[in-house]
Amino acid sequence: MQTAGGVSACLPIHSDLDLVWVRQHVRQAAAQLGFGLVEQTKLVTAASELARNTLIHGGGGQMECAPVAVGGVQGLRLAFSDEGPGIPDLDRALVDGFTSGEGLGMGLGGARRLVHEFTIDSRPGRGTTVTVTTWLSGPPRPREER
Repeated sequence: MQTAGGVSACLPIHSDLDLVWVRQHVRQAAAQLGFGLVEQTKLVTAASELARNTLIHGGGGQMECAPVAVGGVQGLRLAFSDEGPGIPDLDRALVDGFTSGEGLGMGLGGARRLVHEFTIDSRPGRGTTVTVTTWLSGPPRPREER
């Protein structure tokens, strides 16, 4: 996998103002790569939910944003990391309606539905990293074995 041309950044997430910067950066990066308005909105919405989780549940952290390319297909990868308490039950946390706070419980599951690829690495006491990728023209096809 290679980095494609575009805007890469590592942004802190320690305040509500940082959430605004994350959303703005993701929209600008997606637009620069050529994403349409609907895909930009989906990606910004997912980023907003994940950044808010990083701040509220993880105690703050960072977002890394990088354009990627696989097999000629360009995309945008976002990784949200914190060193918070971690997620003790990932399966339960991904179910719509589950919340450990006062929200609607749509954050993780909703974000997962808005992107092409979604992974979580979380261990109690060691923090959480959620990585999402959206591809410009849909996910790249896997290589066929010869």
